[in-house]
Amino acid sequence: MENYFDIFLKSYGEYWNYFLDLIYFREIENYFYGLIAISLVVWLLEIVFPWRKNQAVFRKDFWLDTFYMFFNFFIFNLILFSALSNTAAAFFNDALGVVGLSLESIQLFNVNALPSWAGLLIFFVVSDFVQWNTHRLLHRVDFLWNFHKVHHSVKEMGFAAHLRYHWMETVVYKSLLYIPITIIGGFSVQNVAFVYFFTISVGHLNHANVGWDYGPLKYIFNNPKMHIWHHSKELPRKYGVNFGLTLSVWDYLFKTNYVPKNGRDIELGFTNDEHFPQDFLQQEIYPIKLKKD
Repeated sequence: MENYFDIFLKSYGEYWNYFLDLIYFREIENYFYGLIAISLVVWLLEIVFPWRKNQAVFRKDFWLDTFYMFFNFFIFNLILFSALSNTAAAFFNDALGVVGLSLESIQLFNVNALPSWAGLLIFFVVSDFVQWNTHRLLHRVDFLWNFHKVHHSVKEMGFAAHLRYHWMETVVYKSLLYIPITIIGGFSVQNVAFVYFFTISVGHLNHANVGWDYGPLKYIFNNPKMHIWHHSKELPRKYGVNFGLTLSVWDYLFKTNYVPKNGRDIELGFTNDEHFPQDFLQQEIYPIKLKKD
Protein backbone atom coordinates (compact mmCIF):
# COMPACT_ATOMS: atom_id res chain seq x y z
CA MET A 1 0.00 0.00 0.00
CA GLU A 2 1.26 3.44 -0.83
CA ASN A 3 1.28 6.33 1.60
CA TYR A 4 -1.66 8.37 0.34
CA PHE A 5 -0.63 11.48 2.22
CA ASP A 6 2.80 11.41 0.57
CA ILE A 7 1.17 10.96 -2.84
CA PHE A 8 -1.14 13.87 -2.11
CA LEU A 9 1.71 16.19 -1.14
CA LYS A 10 4.04 15.04 -3.90
CA SER A 11 1.37 15.79 -6.51
CA TYR A 12 1.54 19.51 -5.76
CA GLY A 13 5.21 19.73 -6.63
CA GLU A 14 4.78 17.54 -9.71
CA TYR A 15 1.93 19.60 -11.08
CA TRP A 16 3.71 22.90 -10.34
CA ASN A 17 6.77 21.70 -12.24
CA TYR A 18 4.54 20.48 -15.08
CA PHE A 19 2.78 23.86 -15.19
CA LEU A 20 6.14 25.64 -15.39
CA ASP A 21 7.09 23.33 -18.26
CA LEU A 22 3.95 24.47 -20.07
CA ILE A 23 4.70 28.14 -19.45
CA TYR A 24 8.30 27.81 -20.66
CA PHE A 25 7.45 25.67 -23.72
CA ARG A 26 9.11 22.56 -22.37
CA GLU A 27 6.09 20.38 -23.20
CA ILE A 28 5.30 19.34 -26.80
CA GLU A 29 1.61 18.85 -26.02
CA ASN A 30 1.21 22.33 -24.57
CA TYR A 31 -2.30 22.58 -23.15
CA PHE A 32 -1.78 26.10 -21.78
CA TYR A 33 -0.81 27.88 -24.99
CA GLY A 34 -3.03 25.54 -26.98
CA LEU A 35 -6.02 26.81 -25.01
CA ILE A 36 -4.96 30.41 -25.59
CA ALA A 37 -4.46 29.84 -29.34
CA ILE A 38 -7.84 28.14 -29.79
CA SER A 39 -9.56 30.87 -27.78
CA LEU A 40 -8.03 33.66 -29.86
CA VAL A 41 -8.95 31.96 -33.15
CA VAL A 42 -12.57 31.37 -32.14
CA TRP A 43 -12.86 34.86 -30.68
CA LEU A 44 -11.63 36.24 -34.01
CA LEU A 45 -14.30 34.19 -35.79
CA GLU A 46 -16.90 35.75 -33.48
CA ILE A 47 -15.68 39.22 -34.40
CA VAL A 48 -15.55 38.56 -38.16
CA PHE A 49 -18.75 36.46 -38.41
CA PRO A 50 -21.00 37.64 -35.55
CA TRP A 51 -24.37 35.89 -35.31
CA ARG A 52 -25.85 38.42 -32.87
CA LYS A 53 -24.53 41.59 -34.46
CA ASN A 54 -25.61 43.82 -31.58
CA GLN A 55 -23.61 41.78 -29.05
CA ALA A 56 -20.46 43.53 -27.87
CA VAL A 57 -17.06 42.03 -28.63
CA PHE A 58 -16.41 42.16 -24.88
CA ARG A 59 -19.84 40.75 -24.06
CA LYS A 60 -21.43 40.51 -20.64
CA ASP A 61 -19.20 38.48 -18.27
CA PHE A 62 -16.41 38.16 -20.87
CA TRP A 63 -13.67 38.56 -18.28
CA LEU A 64 -15.43 36.39 -15.69
CA ASP A 65 -15.65 33.55 -18.21
CA THR A 66 -12.02 34.04 -19.25
CA PHE A 67 -10.98 33.67 -15.63
CA TYR A 68 -13.09 30.51 -15.36
CA MET A 69 -11.19 29.05 -18.32
CA PHE A 70 -7.84 29.27 -16.62
CA PHE A 71 -9.17 28.46 -13.16
CA ASN A 72 -10.89 25.25 -14.23
CA PHE A 73 -8.08 24.01 -16.48
CA PHE A 74 -5.00 25.00 -14.49
CA ILE A 75 -5.51 26.77 -11.15
CA PHE A 76 -7.93 24.15 -9.79
CA ASN A 77 -5.45 21.42 -10.72
CA LEU A 78 -2.76 23.25 -8.78
CA ILE A 79 -4.99 23.94 -5.77
CA LEU A 80 -6.53 20.50 -5.37
CA PHE A 81 -7.55 18.32 -8.30
CA SER A 82 -4.18 16.92 -9.37
CA ALA A 83 -3.39 15.81 -5.82
CA LEU A 84 -6.89 14.46 -5.28
CA SER A 85 -7.00 12.50 -8.54
CA ASN A 86 -3.52 10.98 -8.05
CA THR A 87 -4.45 9.89 -4.53
CA ALA A 88 -7.80 8.45 -5.67
CA ALA A 89 -6.08 6.53 -8.50
CA ALA A 90 -3.59 5.03 -6.06
CA PHE A 91 -6.40 4.07 -3.68
CA PHE A 92 -8.37 2.45 -6.52
CA ASN A 93 -5.31 0.45 -7.58
CA ASP A 94 -4.70 -0.69 -4.00
CA ALA A 95 -8.37 -1.63 -3.58
CA LEU A 96 -8.10 -3.85 -6.64
CA GLY A 97 -5.01 -5.45 -5.14
CA VAL A 98 -6.91 -6.36 -1.97
CA VAL A 99 -9.25 -8.56 -4.04
CA GLY A 100 -6.43 -9.98 -6.13
CA LEU A 101 -6.88 -7.76 -9.18
CA SER A 102 -4.84 -5.12 -10.99
CA LEU A 103 -5.54 -2.42 -13.56
CA GLU A 104 -4.22 -4.71 -16.28
CA SER A 105 -6.42 -7.61 -15.21
CA ILE A 106 -9.69 -5.65 -15.51
CA GLN A 107 -8.92 -4.27 -18.96
CA LEU A 108 -11.26 -5.62 -21.63
CA PHE A 109 -8.57 -4.94 -24.22
CA ASN A 110 -5.61 -2.67 -24.78
CA VAL A 111 -5.91 -0.11 -27.56
CA ASN A 112 -2.14 -0.29 -28.07
CA ALA A 113 -2.81 -3.53 -29.91
CA LEU A 114 -4.94 -1.62 -32.43
CA PRO A 115 -3.92 0.80 -35.19
CA SER A 116 -3.33 4.27 -33.74
CA TRP A 117 -6.35 5.74 -35.56
CA ALA A 118 -8.60 3.06 -34.03
CA GLY A 119 -7.31 3.75 -30.53
CA LEU A 120 -7.86 7.46 -31.02
CA LEU A 121 -11.39 6.91 -32.29
CA ILE A 122 -12.30 4.58 -29.42
CA PHE A 123 -10.93 6.99 -26.82
CA PHE A 124 -12.84 9.89 -28.36
CA VAL A 125 -16.19 8.06 -28.75
CA VAL A 126 -16.10 6.40 -25.32
CA SER A 127 -15.12 9.66 -23.61
CA ASP A 128 -17.82 11.65 -25.37
CA PHE A 129 -20.57 9.11 -24.65
CA VAL A 130 -19.68 8.95 -20.95
CA GLN A 131 -19.64 12.74 -20.79
CA TRP A 132 -22.99 12.97 -22.60
CA ASN A 133 -24.52 10.73 -19.93
CA THR A 134 -22.78 12.68 -17.17
CA HIS A 135 -24.18 15.92 -18.60
CA ARG A 136 -27.68 14.45 -18.43
CA LEU A 137 -27.10 13.57 -14.76
CA LEU A 138 -26.13 17.17 -14.03
CA HIS A 139 -29.59 18.19 -15.21
CA ARG A 140 -31.60 15.38 -13.63
CA VAL A 141 -30.10 15.21 -10.12
CA ASP A 142 -30.99 18.28 -8.04
CA PHE A 143 -27.76 18.17 -6.04
CA LEU A 144 -25.67 18.19 -9.23
CA TRP A 145 -27.93 20.73 -10.96
CA ASN A 146 -27.09 23.26 -8.24
CA PHE A 147 -23.47 23.08 -9.39
CA HIS A 148 -24.35 23.04 -13.08
CA LYS A 149 -26.34 26.26 -12.69
CA VAL A 150 -23.02 28.11 -12.81
CA HIS A 151 -22.64 27.13 -16.46
CA HIS A 152 -26.26 27.95 -17.27
CA SER A 153 -26.02 31.38 -15.64
CA VAL A 154 -24.50 32.65 -18.91
CA LYS A 155 -26.76 35.36 -20.35
CA GLU A 156 -24.76 36.19 -23.48
CA MET A 157 -23.02 33.39 -25.33
CA GLY A 158 -19.38 33.61 -26.32
CA PHE A 159 -16.48 31.18 -26.69
CA ALA A 160 -15.28 31.53 -23.08
CA ALA A 161 -18.72 30.58 -21.74
CA HIS A 162 -17.71 27.03 -22.70
CA LEU A 163 -15.51 26.75 -19.62
CA ARG A 164 -17.63 28.66 -17.12
CA TYR A 165 -18.54 25.84 -14.76
CA HIS A 166 -18.22 24.94 -11.09
CA TRP A 167 -15.10 22.98 -10.13
CA MET A 168 -17.28 20.16 -8.81
CA GLU A 169 -18.19 19.33 -12.40
CA THR A 170 -14.55 18.42 -13.03
CA VAL A 171 -14.69 15.96 -10.13
CA VAL A 172 -17.94 14.42 -11.39
CA TYR A 173 -16.90 14.16 -15.05
CA LYS A 174 -13.43 12.78 -14.34
CA SER A 175 -14.68 10.30 -11.73
CA LEU A 176 -17.33 8.81 -14.02
CA LEU A 177 -14.90 8.73 -16.94
CA TYR A 178 -12.07 7.08 -15.00
CA ILE A 179 -13.46 3.55 -14.79
CA PRO A 180 -14.48 3.02 -18.45
CA ILE A 181 -11.21 4.50 -19.67
CA THR A 182 -9.30 2.27 -17.24
CA ILE A 183 -11.21 -0.84 -18.34
CA ILE A 184 -10.25 -0.18 -21.96
CA GLY A 185 -6.73 0.99 -21.17
CA GLY A 186 -3.61 1.77 -23.14
CA PHE A 187 -4.44 5.28 -24.30
CA SER A 188 -1.38 7.29 -25.28
CA VAL A 189 -0.51 10.86 -24.40
CA GLN A 190 -0.90 11.71 -28.09
CA ASN A 191 -4.47 10.34 -28.08
CA VAL A 192 -5.38 12.42 -25.06
CA ALA A 193 -3.76 15.57 -26.47
CA PHE A 194 -5.47 15.31 -29.85
CA VAL A 195 -8.89 14.72 -28.28
CA TYR A 196 -8.29 17.60 -25.85
CA PHE A 197 -7.52 20.14 -28.58
CA PHE A 198 -10.33 18.91 -30.83
CA THR A 199 -13.00 18.92 -28.13
CA ILE A 200 -11.92 22.32 -26.81
CA SER A 201 -12.21 23.73 -30.33
CA VAL A 202 -15.69 22.29 -30.88
CA GLY A 203 -16.81 23.35 -27.39
CA HIS A 204 -15.60 26.91 -27.93
CA LEU A 205 -17.43 27.07 -31.25
CA ASN A 206 -20.62 25.67 -29.69
CA HIS A 207 -20.72 28.63 -27.31
CA ALA A 208 -19.35 31.23 -29.72
CA ASN A 209 -21.35 34.05 -31.27
CA VAL A 210 -21.40 32.38 -34.69
CA GLY A 211 -24.49 31.00 -36.41
CA TRP A 212 -23.20 27.76 -37.89
CA ASP A 213 -24.67 24.27 -37.90
CA TYR A 214 -22.14 22.53 -40.24
CA GLY A 215 -24.79 21.35 -42.71
CA PRO A 216 -25.18 17.53 -42.83
CA LEU A 217 -22.47 17.21 -40.17
CA LYS A 218 -24.87 18.70 -37.62
CA TYR A 219 -26.18 15.16 -37.05
CA ILE A 220 -22.71 14.12 -35.91
CA PHE A 221 -21.14 17.19 -34.31
CA ASN A 222 -22.65 19.57 -31.80
CA ASN A 223 -22.87 23.12 -33.16
CA PRO A 224 -23.78 26.70 -32.15
CA LYS A 225 -27.31 26.57 -33.58
CA MET A 226 -28.03 23.38 -31.66
CA HIS A 227 -26.28 24.22 -28.42
CA ILE A 228 -27.97 27.60 -28.02
CA TRP A 229 -31.20 25.68 -27.30
CA HIS A 230 -29.51 23.78 -24.50
CA HIS A 231 -29.05 27.14 -22.78
CA SER A 232 -32.61 28.35 -23.44
CA LYS A 233 -34.36 29.72 -20.37
CA GLU A 234 -37.66 28.24 -21.55
CA LEU A 235 -37.17 24.50 -21.95
CA PRO A 236 -39.55 22.24 -23.89
CA ARG A 237 -38.68 19.32 -21.61
CA LYS A 238 -38.24 19.27 -17.84
CA TYR A 239 -34.60 18.19 -17.76
CA GLY A 240 -33.42 19.98 -20.87
CA VAL A 241 -32.35 19.10 -24.41
CA ASN A 242 -29.23 18.81 -26.58
CA PHE A 243 -26.81 17.37 -24.03
CA GLY A 244 -24.02 16.67 -26.51
CA LEU A 245 -20.57 18.02 -25.75
CA THR A 246 -18.66 17.35 -28.94
CA LEU A 247 -20.95 14.87 -30.69
CA SER A 248 -24.62 15.56 -31.36
CA VAL A 249 -25.26 12.01 -32.54
CA TRP A 250 -26.19 10.82 -29.02
CA ASP A 251 -29.02 13.36 -28.85
CA TYR A 252 -30.40 12.22 -32.18
CA LEU A 253 -30.07 8.54 -31.24
CA PHE A 254 -31.73 8.93 -27.83
CA LYS A 255 -34.30 11.54 -28.89
CA THR A 256 -33.04 14.41 -26.74
CA ASN A 257 -32.42 16.67 -29.76
CA TYR A 258 -34.37 19.91 -30.14
CA VAL A 259 -33.79 22.67 -32.70
CA PRO A 260 -37.28 24.06 -33.53
CA LYS A 261 -36.12 27.27 -35.23
CA ASN A 262 -33.33 29.80 -35.39
CA GLY A 263 -32.45 30.39 -31.74
CA ARG A 264 -30.24 33.41 -32.26
CA ASP A 265 -32.19 35.77 -29.99
CA ILE A 266 -33.73 33.43 -27.41
CA GLU A 267 -33.34 34.28 -23.72
CA LEU A 268 -30.67 32.24 -21.98
CA GLY A 269 -30.48 31.05 -18.39
CA PHE A 270 -32.80 29.16 -16.05
CA THR A 271 -35.86 29.85 -13.89
CA ASN A 272 -35.20 32.49 -11.22
CA ASP A 273 -31.66 33.10 -12.47
CA GLU A 274 -32.10 36.77 -11.62
CA HIS A 275 -31.30 35.74 -8.04
CA PHE A 276 -28.15 33.86 -9.02
CA PRO A 277 -24.80 35.37 -7.87
CA GLN A 278 -22.88 37.43 -10.41
CA ASP A 279 -19.30 37.08 -9.16
CA PHE A 280 -16.92 34.12 -9.11
CA LEU A 281 -16.66 33.51 -5.36
CA GLN A 282 -20.39 33.72 -4.75
CA GLN A 283 -21.05 31.38 -7.66
CA GLU A 284 -18.55 28.89 -6.24
CA ILE A 285 -20.17 28.79 -2.80
CA TYR A 286 -23.75 28.97 -4.06
CA PRO A 287 -24.29 25.17 -4.23
CA ILE A 288 -22.79 24.70 -0.75
CA LYS A 289 -25.54 26.91 0.66
CA LEU A 290 -28.01 24.34 -0.67
CA LYS A 291 -30.40 27.02 -1.81
CA LYS A 292 -33.58 25.88 -3.49
CA ASP A 293 -34.97 28.13 -6.18
